[in-house]
Amino acid sequence: MRLLNPAIQNTPMPEQESILCGASGRLDSFVAAETELSRTQAQRMIREGDILLNGKSVKPNVTVSIGDLVDITYPDPVETDVLPENIPLDILYEDEDLLVVNKPQGMVVHPAPGHASGTLVNALLYHIRDLSGIGGELRPGIVHRIDRMTSGLLVVAKNDTAHRALSEQFRDHSAHRSYVALVDGNIREESGTVDAPLARHPVDRKKMAIVPGGRDAVTHWQIAARYGQYTLLQIELETGRTHQIRVHLYSIQHPVTGDDVYGREKRPFGLIGQALHGYRLTFRHPRSGEPLVFYAPLPDYFSQALAKAGEKADAAEILSRLQSLEQKS
Repeated sequence: MRLLNPAIQNTPMPEQESILCGASGRLDSFVAAETELSRTQAQRMIREGDILLNGKSVKPNVTVSIGDLVDITYPDPVETDVLPENIPLDILYEDEDLLVVNKPQGMVVHPAPGHASGTLVNALLYHIRDLSGIGGELRPGIVHRIDRMTSGLLVVAKNDTAHRALSEQFRDHSAHRSYVALVDGNIREESGTVDAPLARHPVDRKKMAIVPGGRDAVTHWQIAARYGQYTLLQIELETGRTHQIRVHLYSIQHPVTGDDVYGREKRPFGLIGQALHGYRLTFRHPRSGEPLVFYAPLPDYFSQALAKAGEKADAAEILSRLQSLEQKS
């Protein structure tokens, strides 16, 4: 349960937020899961007394229990050191509150070690004068993310009110994301669901893995086409965890084609990364409440891989096929 101070609900960025715990676990992990803060940010704020447990200052690793109250006082947004860059963006929609962008394969969403420039955030800072500060100086405006080598749709918040409203929709699963993936192998079933919790890999911290006690993760899939040794899937996310689709499909022995982290080392069809594309995004407009639906056509790298796998239809026909499967899900 999330409780905003009534006196400041209509300000651009609430200074305080209270969250009633519905599960047990470490405080820093709980805050990171329930807010837009990273675990590192949460730990720093806990140490500085900006996050209290039942009104008291505690350590980041303290355990919260069901019914505990976590009070968060957000710091003022800081001016970002990330530089704007004139990078072209494929913008499908834009208004005063948000924009929807079709991210190309190979673009990193936000700056990170090894990727200080050339990111979506660098491009957004050039395109938009002001972005929501909630995500912090490295993630301004970013409501959700997709992997570097995954292409597809993202919604970006231009102000803090939109950011909070959109983030809440992703948390309560009222915003929906649909993906298309080419996977290795011929799946016998016509549809299925992978319901398995995810957490950091216990040995390789760069990977995610199915771990008992991890965060709930649910992936639904349907067959869109078969190509002998490869299968095209239409995928609906019930949750949106890091690497969720890639790990879940790997767990059923059908990794995403071209995924050299969870799949085969050798990439077929000239792929330079996983054949995974976020083609559909739906959410309610944060100001009007109007339902919005966006589609991103298959990018060239994906269409070319499908043609080499044996697909005869063009990108528009494949999108229509995926849309028909949405009606069945």
